[in-house]
Amino acid sequence: MSGGFGVRSCGRGGCTGAGMPPEKGRPLMLEDFPRAVLHVDADAFFASVEQAVNPALKGRPVVTGKERGIIACASYEAKALGIRRGVPLWEARRRCPQLVVLPSDYETYSLYSRRMFGIMRSFTPLVEEYSVDEGFADITGLRRVYRCSYREIACRLQEKIRAELGIGVSVGLSLSKSLAKLASKYRKPKGMTAVSGYALHLFLRRIELGEVWGFGENTVNLLRGYGLETAWDFVSRPRWWAGRLLGKTGREIWDELRGKSVWPVEAEARRVRASVSKCKTFVPPSGDRDFVYAKLVRNLESAFIKLRRHGLRAGRIGIWLRRGDFFQEGRQAVLSRATAVAGEVLPEVRRLFDDLFQAGEEYRAVMVVLEMLEADGPRQYELFEDRPRIERARRVAAAVDGINRRYGKHTVSAGTCLFMEGRGGGEREELPWRKKALLPGESFRRRVALPRWNLRMDGGSLQRAGGGGRR
Repeated sequence: MSGGFGVRSCGRGGCTGAGMPPEKGRPLMLEDFPRAVLHVDADAFFASVEQAVNPALKGRPVVTGKERGIIACASYEAKALGIRRGVPLWEARRRCPQLVVLPSDYETYSLYSRRMFGIMRSFTPLVEEYSVDEGFADITGLRRVYRCSYREIACRLQEKIRAELGIGVSVGLSLSKSLAKLASKYRKPKGMTAVSGYALHLFLRRIELGEVWGFGENTVNLLRGYGLETAWDFVSRPRWWAGRLLGKTGREIWDELRGKSVWPVEAEARRVRASVSKCKTFVPPSGDRDFVYAKLVRNLESAFIKLRRHGLRAGRIGIWLRRGDFFQEGRQAVLSRATAVAGEVLPEVRRLFDDLFQAGEEYRAVMVVLEMLEADGPRQYELFEDRPRIERARRVAAAVDGINRRYGKHTVSAGTCLFMEGRGGGEREELPWRKKALLPGESFRRRVALPRWNLRMDGGSLQRAGGGGRR
């Protein structure tokens, strides 16, 4: 099959047609695939990675987020028991006593993410990393290269990820990014849905407004006030009406849903960032001023390390403190000069912290947000700025970055962070497996720069068993 697919899906039980007779709606267009866009969405990514690393967990209800006290990700086995993201662990354990609760291992998740996108790039160079567990790929014109249909290319990609990584992904194939994203969520988990131009009028009738990429709660309520319920109702209105009601974004969504690709797949890594943030939950909650401030400074250092890694500097800083009852309050300040050095903003951070912290309250999380970002390059100094001091601060930050790259993050850090030493948090401070499987002389911050592979004997031949990559 090389042309019109209609709406077809691949689930666990194989491929089936959608069974939608054409008389139910009027076709929106006569073209099949002027552009062919894939959306790949990993199913329960964090939990799936844990099950891939430890096959003994497959088929069992698994959740991550032990270090936070709330569920960060739940496997589909756990979801079947009513366990969802954001549920407190004590409630999840009450609902499901056999629940497997694991600490989040973001290093391993990032490695699997890189390998997943690497597999996608082996099919096409036009790949956009939308988040750690989902991305877009433009495969337009590749039918002749692979000698098969677009749908078969999508199925090959899905199968290759499953075979090499041991995780399931749902894939959507359609004419635009918005339609591909809707299609990938149409049949989860491990589904493959292809929506051609001939079947848009059938597919959009099944999509509620709240599922459309770009429609928030307020927009959905506004559209419902006009009697709209589905994506089909929206695209059935004239384009000028969508623009008058929702502006440029409304016209673009209208075009995307009707099969016109106006948001191209951006293969280049995102260089423009709106903000950089770091948030850390600690247990048990603490009312110790020095300890909470030390946690805040550690987050500040981590945020500026990331800022420098991306060649940026920040002109505004915000801090938030979250109490044990989950009430959150924050303050922010515009800096007199954009900077990429944490030490230069510590006095301002201390002022904001003293304004926020309330004696007698216990806090469970702190967050730092850096905004008003700009490229960190040559700059014009003001007349009365202390240029030698600024240059010394930059050189110190560069030296600290070099040490930390070699010996592990936060090997050198602010003396304030010493107040965190010896403050354990019980089982919620448990390290993930990756940080405990160490070679002699290693720590989870300082690793030997050697590739690591797990191998197993299967039928007399060596096969990769997962967990590969740099440690």
